[in-house]
Amino acid sequence: MTKGQLILADGTVFYGQLFGAKQAIQGEVVFNTSMTGYQEILTDPAYYGQIIMFTTPTIGSYGINRDDFETITPFASGIIVKELSDEPSNFRNEETLENFLQSYEMTGISGIDTRQLMRHLQMNGTMNGTITQAVSEEETAQIVNKLQEHLEINSVEQTSIAKPYVVPGRGKRIVLIDLGMKHGILRELTKRDCHVTVVPYNYTAEEITRLKPDGILLSSGPGNPLSVKETIHTVKELKEQLPIFGIGLGHQILAIAHGATVKKSKTGYRGTSYPVKQLATNQTVMTTQNNNYLVSEERLADINLEITHINLHDQTIAGLKHKHLPLFSVQFYPEGSPGPEDSIHLFDHFLQLIANRKREG
Repeated sequence: MTKGQLILADGTVFYGQLFGAKQAIQGEVVFNTSMTGYQEILTDPAYYGQIIMFTTPTIGSYGINRDDFETITPFASGIIVKELSDEPSNFRNEETLENFLQSYEMTGISGIDTRQLMRHLQMNGTMNGTITQAVSEEETAQIVNKLQEHLEINSVEQTSIAKPYVVPGRGKRIVLIDLGMKHGILRELTKRDCHVTVVPYNYTAEEITRLKPDGILLSSGPGNPLSVKETIHTVKELKEQLPIFGIGLGHQILAIAHGATVKKSKTGYRGTSYPVKQLATNQTVMTTQNNNYLVSEERLADINLEITHINLHDQTIAGLKHKHLPLFSVQFYPEGSPGPEDSIHLFDHFLQLIANRKREG
């Protein structure tokens, strides 16, 4: 076993054993409370540049299979676990989690007191960190100084596609703006026989209009929504022309394009058991979430957006719709992947808005 350290930007150090690629990596240390779904989580582009600490004590118990990928390659920088399972048992298992990490040059650290780390992040907020082999106190101090440097990264640029592509269908024509898209979103659209054109985050309104879509879907993705200026500008130009559905980062961008503000959460929301209430029906559903930013209420009274969903943990905004236009968005993942699919009907609602718009001419 290779001894390793998790070094946080505030100087806190945790000791454990390295696994996977066993090379030094850096990223924002965040936590995820999901009981299962580590394969989908590691391949969710919204975790780009992050080191994921799983609160479930044992990770890797059912291995890795070919069906549960959300993208072709993982985007997380590394993982932190209390205990790594090296003998997975599941009929779909094809390789161990450690082999998977080695294949993609990702590093993990086990043997960490994840409860203590969880409390530390809850009290102090998520922060940058490094997983590395055991180093001296002098080297630790140098790493801490480097971690405290603020680096602005355009995460969406790193996770979005470079060129558009088409997934053919005979139904509604949807332009899916890829901000760091999970395949779960694409699966739900193709299940409904949509003709989907996936385009990069910086595709212009003119280029999208040329495709003659029936509606636009803004995908989930990583990072600060304010840094995705190209997509915000595109939404501003198209918001009165086409039905739009935003998910996760797409929800925040849709809100910003209408004049709303966003704020950074102290710890973020990452897990598969967030209760959300739909205000129109007073119904509560369980949701999967992965975000660092939230839409603020402070300007909503002055613009044409109204709250449709609230997070019951802290009463924050989890969904919005336009008062007059066929536009709506949710903070959570209606497709699950992993997690509950209580809100999967929102894809049908999106297609119904398109049908209504067509009838109205």
